[in-house]
Amino acid sequence: MRKGILLVGLCVALSVQAQQKGGGISEKMLSDIQSENKLQAADRALVNAIAANAIDDLAKNHQNAGALDTHFSIETKKQSITDQKSSGRCWMFSGMNVLRADFNLRTDSLTVEFSQAHLFFWDQLEKANFMLQGCIDTGKSPIDDQRVQFFFHSPISDGGTFCGVADLAGKYGLVPAEVMPESYSSDNTSKARALIASKLREFGLQLRDMVQKDKKPAAIEKAKTRMLSQIYHMLQYTIGEPPQKFTYAFKNEKGLAVGEPKEYTPQSFYNEVVGRQLNGTFIMVMNDPRREYYKTYEVEYDRHTYDGHNWKYVNLPMDDIEAMAIDALRAGHKLYSSYDVGKMLDRKRGYADTENFDYGSLFGTTFGMDKAQRISTFDSGSTHAMTLTAVDLDKKGKATKWKVENSWGASWGQKGCLIMTDRWLREYMFRLVVPNEFVPAKVMQAYNTTPIMVMPEDPLFQMDE
Repeated sequence: MRKGILLVGLCVALSVQAQQKGGGISEKMLSDIQSENKLQAADRALVNAIAANAIDDLAKNHQNAGALDTHFSIETKKQSITDQKSSGRCWMFSGMNVLRADFNLRTDSLTVEFSQAHLFFWDQLEKANFMLQGCIDTGKSPIDDQRVQFFFHSPISDGGTFCGVADLAGKYGLVPAEVMPESYSSDNTSKARALIASKLREFGLQLRDMVQKDKKPAAIEKAKTRMLSQIYHMLQYTIGEPPQKFTYAFKNEKGLAVGEPKEYTPQSFYNEVVGRQLNGTFIMVMNDPRREYYKTYEVEYDRHTYDGHNWKYVNLPMDDIEAMAIDALRAGHKLYSSYDVGKMLDRKRGYADTENFDYGSLFGTTFGMDKAQRISTFDSGSTHAMTLTAVDLDKKGKATKWKVENSWGASWGQKGCLIMTDRWLREYMFRLVVPNEFVPAKVMQAYNTTPIMVMPEDPLFQMDE
């Protein structure tokens, strides 16, 4: 009996000791926390309100909820709004919005909408190759090596940047949307992506085994080709077969055909609507206050490492980025741009402003991190690409608000567009693609220097979706 009591007491003592281990929540700490959080009558009313309502509805700043000013002193020509549906292809939609706007600007009458499904097919095949080749190149490293884990963690994804549009369109050409329309799986990518990812992981292990057994490079290459053939087959079934030839007649802005239909290949169609290689005609600029400005950086092991170009950008202050954007918009060019779109976004109105919501007052605290701190701690980063189309300037020529074409359908926000204040843009904009003719000599000189290599795990280098 005494032995049993002794054992019980020992277990209790050990349990208390384990719970009070250094770094844990001790009884005193918990008592202090609870004593500082005694709910008063007003607090209980707030608890009830938050429990029964959406946080954004309660935190909405009523003084900032008035009618929106939709006038813009500089605005590019309107075009139809696209819809990426349940996919992460915003980068492709925004990039193609830029290409079709440039085509319309050049012809001044003809319109075209490109097939995202066509370019997405090739994007997925190249991403599959990126994963498999990465498994070959790291085949001698242990499975828990950081770079090996990088390839197996996300074998394939929807995301990308304008760099991908430039590489893919130049290599595989373009086709009109009606020639290769969307499929269910291109609009709703999650299931097919998960199945392809699982197959790629299986293939990756097989390739690693061949490398570790010192199989000849030719045998490994043959095995990879066979694996990519299986992925190609899955893409055929889910996205569709990319056309090799098609017949098409351009339309004017009223939707009427202009001229006789012509036969095209995707490459000859690209030559007619774009007319040049995109690579070398633009630069990507970013605003990353963690890093030195007027320096060029390149993302090592970007998705285009084997089939295209690594992601390269020059880091600039927002004043420089805005000046280039204004010049390009004034000349009629729409621009690829990306943002942390979910922050301070009033979805119902299609309006982004730092004063839309007062979360601090609702919870009796502050949210005090600056842009650099938010990036460093993974609290903020580029999540979504949209097409910059308009800016409103004050009497001194300073931007007060901006507008983008989104790819969430024409019924969303401001007829498919989003209006953002300049103060919001400065906090949550990250990337802008600028045609070379609007890049000052100082910026171009910085862009052309030897880049500093950075790794894809960096919090700012997730792809736009």
